[in-house]
Amino acid sequence: MTDTVKRVNDRARSFGVALSSCIPPAAGKVIFELPEGEIEFGIGIHGEPGRRRGALGPASEVVDVMVEAVISDLKPKRGGNLLVFVNGMGGTPLLELYLLYGEVDARLRKAGLNPTRNLVGSYITSLEMAGASLTVLELDDELTKLWDAPVHTPALRWRA
Repeated sequence: MTDTVKRVNDRARSFGVALSSCIPPAAGKVIFELPEGEIEFGIGIHGEPGRRRGALGPASEVVDVMVEAVISDLKPKRGGNLLVFVNGMGGTPLLELYLLYGEVDARLRKAGLNPTRNLVGSYITSLEMAGASLTVLELDDELTKLWDAPVHTPALRWRA
């Protein structure tokens, strides 16, 4: 099992963006201030500020940054099968997450990659933060088999 976890870590990359900060209950205030019309790129899943800020553009431009960051670091082989996870940070409507996924899917296919599995929703959140993360896992036969196995949990259910 340890080898499988290491392989997943080696074959996956993530990148997050935020349109707002979260408010941790213990602190009672935002972790960082983000002016309206700006986006934070490269945020941490626990609400940490990102690598840089920029002007908020259309979803296609945001996705360009996210996909480039993930794919340039992961370097999946052309024609490779991917699991694509678009995760909401807690305050992003599902409709917007599906819009992001559609843009991600188009970029990956244009790059010669095959997003054969996906998951879209708010599964790993940072309280009420508005934003999203993109995680891409380059699949192999074993990882595909594991992903396709029946799942029956409170949050996820398929083929169970």
